Amino acid sequence: MPTSSITRQHGLRQWSIATSASSRRTFTTTAPQRHGHVEPPKPGEELYVTFIEKDGTEHKFAVCEGDNLLDIAQANDLEMEGACGGSCACSTCHVIVTDDGYYDKMPEPDDDENDMLDLAFGLTETSRLGCQVKMTKELDGLVVKLPSMTRNMQASDFQ
Repeated sequence: MPTSSITRQHGLRQWSIATSASSRRTFTTTAPQRHGHVEPPKPGEELYVTFIEKDGTEHKFAVCEGDNLLDIAQANDLEMEGACGGSCACSTCHVIVTDDGYYDKMPEPDDDENDMLDLAFGLTETSRLGCQVKMTKELDGLVVKLPSMTRNMQASDFQ
């Protein structure tokens, strides 16, 4: 049975498509393994962010400027999937900013983020993707809530 495979690399993402006479086309992605590790802040340079889990449990973390919310959550074993590896290609790192003032201090979401947010479960006026929110001095004290559910649409859903 003839088998073929195509692998393409784009930035940090790798796509593979395999076909064979006896199987359907399959599509897989390999996400970068850089998520889940953040360096501790230097004394005096700490910024603080609080995550509120689905059950209302709050977790406050000291983080560095430039850390994104997805990395922070994963480094601290919070339930934030980040299925696309932080490449702004899913909505599984959806967070809800609890204070409009902090939301207004963030750069506007770009078109790619807005497209993914449209797929997010429980979208609000202050929803963002955690992979796109980087901590800055202006965001020190930020509080975000994790939505009650996430929507992970996989390529297998479309076969």
